[in-house]
Amino acid sequence: MQISVIGRHVDITDEIRSYAQEKGAKLPRFYDRVSSIEFVLDHESDHLTAEVIVKADRTHEFVARETGSDPAALIDVIVEKMERQLKKHKEKSRNHRHGGAKDVTGEP
Repeated sequence: MQISVIGRHVDITDEIRSYAQEKGAKLPRFYDRVSSIEFVLDHESDHLTAEVIVKADRTHEFVARETGSDPAALIDVIVEKMERQLKKHKEKSRNHRHGGAKDVTGEP
């Protein structure tokens, strides 16, 4: 699994990069088909926007965004949002597949 940390209009320090990679490495616990994780920090005028994009096999991309001023706090918030999305998707797919057996009582 690949984890990348990208900065747009902002320099990413080694501390922030390793913090994001550490947090991102925990996401596959919630959905085992995760193939890549991308963190994007973007500096816009007076605030930072953090975004995490998770790509998974045989499904769509998952995206979480948050705006604020502290990069570490933003990473915490977007990872928490992503955990909820992945859990919800996993539960939906699990419930969809296991609808239960149909009642086949009757005479042939």
